[in-house]
Amino acid sequence: MPPVSSAAGLLALLDEHNDDLKRHALINLDKVVHDYWFQISGSIASVEALYEDDEFTHRELAALVASKVFYHLGELDDALNYALGAGTLFDVNDQSEYVQTLIARCLDRYFECRIRQVEHKEAVEIDPRLTAIVERMLDRCCEQGQCEQAVGVAVEARRLDKLEEVITRSSEMVKTLKYSLRVSQELVINRDFRQQVLRLLIKLYERVEQPDYVDICQCLMFLDDSAEVANILSKLLHGSEDDELLAYQVCFDLVENEMQSFLIKVQNHLETLIAPEKKPAAAAEATEAEAGASAAAMETDAPEAAAEQKPSSSSKLQAKLLHVKDILSGRIPIGMYLDFLYRHNKSDIQILKNIKGSVDARVSVTHSATILANAYMHAGTTIDTFLRENLDWLSRATNWAKFSATAGLGVIHRGHLQQGRALMAPYLPRNGQSGSPYSEGGGLYALGLIYANHGQEIRQFLLESLRNTSNEIIQHGACLGLGLAALGTEDEEILEDIKNVLYTDSAVAGEAAGIGMGLLMAGSATDKAQEMLAYAHDTQHEKIIRGVALGLALIMYGREEGAETLIEQMTRDQDPIIRYGGMYVIGMAYRGTDNNAAVQKLLHFAVSDVSDDVRRAAVLCLGFVLMGVPEQCPRIVMLLAESFNPHVRYGAAMAVGMACAGTGLKEAITLLEPMLSDAVDFVRQGALIAMALVMVQQPESRLAPFRKRVEKFISDKHEEVMCKMGAIMCAGIIDSGGRNVNIGLRSRSGYFRRTSVIGLAVFTQYWYWYPLSYFLSLAFQPTAVIGVNAGLQMPKFSMNCNCRPSLFAYPAPLTTEKKEEVSKLPTAILSTTAKAKERARKKDAEKKGAGAAKADTDKMDTDEKPAAASSAPAADKDAAGTAAGDKDDAKKEDAAKKEAEASSYTIDNPARVVPLQVKHVAFPKDSRWEPVKKDNLQGILVLRDLRPGEPLELVVSQAQADAAAQAPAGAPAAPAAAPAQPAAAAPAQPAPAAGGADAADEPPPPAPFEYNPH
Repeated sequence: MPPVSSAAGLLALLDEHNDDLKRHALINLDKVVHDYWFQISGSIASVEALYEDDEFTHRELAALVASKVFYHLGELDDALNYALGAGTLFDVNDQSEYVQTLIARCLDRYFECRIRQVEHKEAVEIDPRLTAIVERMLDRCCEQGQCEQAVGVAVEARRLDKLEEVITRSSEMVKTLKYSLRVSQELVINRDFRQQVLRLLIKLYERVEQPDYVDICQCLMFLDDSAEVANILSKLLHGSEDDELLAYQVCFDLVENEMQSFLIKVQNHLETLIAPEKKPAAAAEATEAEAGASAAAMETDAPEAAAEQKPSSSSKLQAKLLHVKDILSGRIPIGMYLDFLYRHNKSDIQILKNIKGSVDARVSVTHSATILANAYMHAGTTIDTFLRENLDWLSRATNWAKFSATAGLGVIHRGHLQQGRALMAPYLPRNGQSGSPYSEGGGLYALGLIYANHGQEIRQFLLESLRNTSNEIIQHGACLGLGLAALGTEDEEILEDIKNVLYTDSAVAGEAAGIGMGLLMAGSATDKAQEMLAYAHDTQHEKIIRGVALGLALIMYGREEGAETLIEQMTRDQDPIIRYGGMYVIGMAYRGTDNNAAVQKLLHFAVSDVSDDVRRAAVLCLGFVLMGVPEQCPRIVMLLAESFNPHVRYGAAMAVGMACAGTGLKEAITLLEPMLSDAVDFVRQGALIAMALVMVQQPESRLAPFRKRVEKFISDKHEEVMCKMGAIMCAGIIDSGGRNVNIGLRSRSGYFRRTSVIGLAVFTQYWYWYPLSYFLSLAFQPTAVIGVNAGLQMPKFSMNCNCRPSLFAYPAPLTTEKKEEVSKLPTAILSTTAKAKERARKKDAEKKGAGAAKADTDKMDTDEKPAAASSAPAADKDAAGTAAGDKDDAKKEDAAKKEAEASSYTIDNPARVVPLQVKHVAFPKDSRWEPVKKDNLQGILVLRDLRPGEPLELVVSQAQADAAAQAPAGAPAAPAAAPAQPAAAAPAQPAPAAGGADAADEPPPPAPFEYNPH
């Protein structure tokens, strides 16, 4: 057909009575509609009439033409309706703008209807033509190999049947399963539907020839199916050596998610599954003994050999089970991280000394902040050198400051499960003896921090300590300690005891009881929540109301839609403190989900509530909701960061700090930097803390300017106390854990670490109660790569790091720089001084009247002294020249080093690997060791030995090194695994009298103890 210059002739054919002519017109109009739609639009009624005529055999063609005209007119809904009427003529495979636009519109409408139908349980009728187009779209994606797009459409459409079909049709089923798992974690907002997706993925994983049991067990943990996890572990333990290694890796990954109650259930199920084999094993051992005795008597070896074979497999299985239980209980992974933090500690005590020298010890706020910074810097390292060296300075901490200082030891020794109670023994309540209640309460709190999330061993002691006291200060520490030790276990016995403390209506003990109940029942959404809320309405103590409100938020952790009833109750309450708690309930319930409804609620309260506390909490809790998408948080709170209300600005800073913690995100830093110069002191404080959370473990090239700024805040005598406190806390956070930990919000498998998020939530309450600032240590995660073999020992091996060594190196110690500066200072000698001394000597010599001897002496003096005097400037010039030469040489050496710096280097097991460094780390091609799980080189990796016949060299743990060093000569000093600290700690042991004087009214917090890292 020749090109047409107008559609008028074709439109005239539409009025003919012959259907063939109408069909001819429609076919040709379809070809030119994109060029002459403006002409056709004048006769659109004729086209619509043809579509509505049931007797017309080409109605679908008329619908297609009408759809394209309405598309060009901007009426997308009408265009979609006619496209649906076009049936198969609407080709979803067409890549034109028209088709792609209408498909997007079609998907949006279908998704909206399905969400209302599935999630909101509404009776919505979905046009079957709409469903047909979506299904054709899915078929097209599968045929073209675009399985990831198909998975996204199926999940958004809430079509589990189609999701299963897409995964099974995929050519790379395992890859598609992994993608589906990631989508369910990050993009599925509804909790119930997410669980349905996970159950489907588990079913599909089991069909794979080699199932990824690591991912399967992660899904089962989210579904709280401990029995199935135990079954999988039992199956792996009964399998080959590779299955055994995989079982260990599954256990290490489960422990990283920090779900204590779930891990306890898995251990109990495993014991019931494998326990029946214990009795036959015991019987076999007895049979073996009898057979051995009879063999010795009868001199026959056959029965003995037969008896030896039978128990071997059972005893091996029991050894494997013991390994699994040691991992799940946390004993092995925590012990390895403890050894890593002690071995690699690079905290600079000179920074603490500078802070101590810059602040006034009489100001309790900065004094306590310095102790807090020390606890952060040495978190988990077991190194308390700074405390031992400054016992007199520490003794100024009295009352609640002493409580906080004692609790700081819990942060320093966090994870020391074997000797934690012995280390804290000087501070803990003793039967029949009464010490300082502040030290005893702080000691119980510290014990909870040491055993946080792994408190089975210490549970009974803390319970008895709570029951045996009526002192509200000790009760305060015991409630916090119990909540931490039994975090999320839902222990009814502990709950009743803490509830009894709450009902005593003591403001001090009641606040901790409310928080303790929340910690204990974290994520349970228990019915006790309504009872707690009722008590918050009855009591008159603001501290109790605030503690209960925070406890309710922790109880609703991760419950999403399940928390809506409580959210409505609390956010509509007249009491601003309960509304304040309501903001935290939203933040905890929807943590990391990026839920639009939750974000809208928080933004509404941030700008409309009459209470500054509620507004501050609303903005701050945006950080919890947006944890899953940290890059969006700065953009959302940008305008709030410029609010006239300082409380809102503070909340915006903290929201960015928590959402972007450990990421070093440029947008976050850009937003926070202007706030460091805010006119209000507590806004500057929040900006400093937030900046530290974002910048922790970033390359020193980015951190160095910020460090100098923090030092200036601390040393400035005219700076406000609140701002100084924030700067000191900031200094501690930047170097936390000996510069070897990060703020770990997610585990390696991508799930949020419950302990970390809860720790951050309680930490933000330092605004009202400084001792709660120690909760931040719960979010610290060692940035280590630790390889272990089948025996759960650390073999010696190296990994390649394909970047410059200086890029992620530790910063240079502050002490070295200071010494160099002092040594280079020249001594100034004035020439007038030398001349005055010479004149004085001449006068003295003249008075003596020594004749010729005097003349000789004068001559010698005048000959020698000028020479000596002139030699001083010469010496100075030489020294200056030497110094200048040294500087030039140093600069040349630095330049040469930079030029000659290698582009890669090796790191030894166990190694510090910061998050930004992970992508550069790889195992050598000729390595003897291969990780069981290769996709993510972080945390503890179980390794497969590719050359089992070769000799094995193991890394000696610090405990073993200490034992080896002490065995021959009884030397008390630890070997030089962590430079300077153990040596400094050893001589401090004679300090018991100074630090442990419990007889005094106010004994210094850090009582001495025998130092042993393990």
